[in-house]
Amino acid sequence: MTTNMGFRLSKQRKVILEELRKVKTHPTADEVYDMVRKIIPRVSLGTVYRNLEFLCSKGLAMKLGAPGAQKRFDGMANPHPHIRCEICTRVVDVDCEINVPEIPDECAAGFNILNTNVEFVGICPECQASRQ
Repeated sequence: MTTNMGFRLSKQRKVILEELRKVKTHPTADEVYDMVRKIIPRVSLGTVYRNLEFLCSKGLAMKLGAPGAQKRFDGMANPHPHIRCEICTRVVDVDCEINVPEIPDECAAGFNILNTNVEFVGICPECQASRQ
């Protein structure tokens, strides 16, 4: 697989990215590992972790999660908003158009803004039901 950035992906990276793009569940690295092992049985967890980091660094996937929390991965790399459950950490895409905030240059403290991450935090329906 050749990316639109002009470099080829190894078989392992290609499989990891393809499996990640098949799901909308925003899996953890361990969950991606379980998916990939069905196709490449001898792949190691470390290989999956390293390749997820690589794919994110190249803009082919996104890493999601609050600081200190277990990270989840998204195969849809274009910026889009998410909702995360504070209890179970499940992440879902926001499926409607919202206005993403922009920061004026004079308020950016000299930063060159590369990306905007909008994440809403709440309690998912399953966790709400289990609390009642």
